[in-house]
Amino acid sequence: MIHQLSVFIENKSGALLQILSLLKEAGIQLVATNIVDTMDYGICRIIATRPRLALTILQEAGMSANLNEVFAIQLDNRPGSAADAIAAFAQEGVGIIYLYSFLLGGKGVLIFRTDNTERAQQIIAENHLQAIDEEQLQELA
Repeated sequence: MIHQLSVFIENKSGALLQILSLLKEAGIQLVATNIVDTMDYGICRIIATRPRLALTILQEAGMSANLNEVFAIQLDNRPGSAADAIAAFAQEGVGIIYLYSFLLGGKGVLIFRTDNTERAQQIIAENHLQAIDEEQLQELA
């Protein structure tokens, strides 16, 4: 599992730039970002190098941010590899709460959260899925 930053931001001009600028000034590399919005605010999910430092910087700037553990699985960059991986969870009745993906170092990476962390870890092991940790993710970056 890896750490993902979740930052609550207002839906107004410049709010995202403030987050990105703070991380830039600290020399923190963004690996992936995902924003989900509502009418009044958004949740910016960030996979970054040095996530604990990033959390401290954002909180010291007065932002509402936290760290969550999420799964990261490396996939071959071929059509259907994400479907094959997610099928293992669906067949066992483990729900995916949210998921986003990206290419890094010529490999696909799935970032996701499930409704059953313990069972998800077992499924990853049983199906020989290639879970990656923060150190391995940084090596790919």
